[in-house]
Amino acid sequence: MASSRLFALALAFWGGVLLSPDEGRAADVDVALVLAVDISNSMDPDEQELQRQGYIEAFRSPLVHQVIRSGMLGRVAVSYVEWAASNNQQVVVPWTEMEGAEDAISFAEHLARAPLRRAPRTSISGAIDFSVRLLQDRQGNAARRVIDISGDGANNQGRRVTDARDDAIAKGVTINGLPLLLKQRTASAFDVENLDDHYRDCVIGGPGSFMMTVQERSQFAVAIKTKIIREMAGREPAARFIPVQIRTSTNCSAVESLDWDRIP
Repeated sequence: MASSRLFALALAFWGGVLLSPDEGRAADVDVALVLAVDISNSMDPDEQELQRQGYIEAFRSPLVHQVIRSGMLGRVAVSYVEWAASNNQQVVVPWTEMEGAEDAISFAEHLARAPLRRAPRTSISGAIDFSVRLLQDRQGNAARRVIDISGDGANNQGRRVTDARDDAIAKGVTINGLPLLLKQRTASAFDVENLDDHYRDCVIGGPGSFMMTVQERSQFAVAIKTKIIREMAGREPAARFIPVQIRTSTNCSAVESLDWDRIP
């Protein structure tokens, strides 16, 4: 019953004419989706494992396979990227077109074989810029282009995250977020309170943008699967959009103005 409700919700988000942002040419996939995953040192190894396993389980899910097939074209393209510092982004699984279970499971198996790694710093802006280039370099035209950012810290290196976000939106890209709130975010100088506010006000944006939070380890798998389904199924009704320019509750530059290199 719960799976049926989730699938019905996913289909409710579908909408729009399938023309790509690239000069209105016909699209070859319903969505080109970059999964951009934080591997900074603030992520504990067990958190990384939970995060990775959540994505693997999502692409093994029959519900996700059903959503892929139910699109207007019945085809999506997905790439999995890991990121940390502004000069540290790596494509773990390259662009993979999926038309159903076989393609999605192959993607999951590719991801399952990839080793986990960690690296210093958290440059969300670098992850956005890298993902935008990846979308632009993809062969073909997507009806929608989406970056899915997940992480447990605020932007602390590279250019301002709001500049990267706004440039991506100007190119027709939507950015969604999955802030991980597993820790009390005041434990060290690198931590930031209210990470969900930082993501809401400074990171996500574009048509139909949304975020989901993970506050307990048990929520990983369900949150990741639900988010991927929403991203594949389409956009929310326009009345539910929150324009970026009216979001003023968070000082997006406060964390970025710190001298991070002097923090031990």
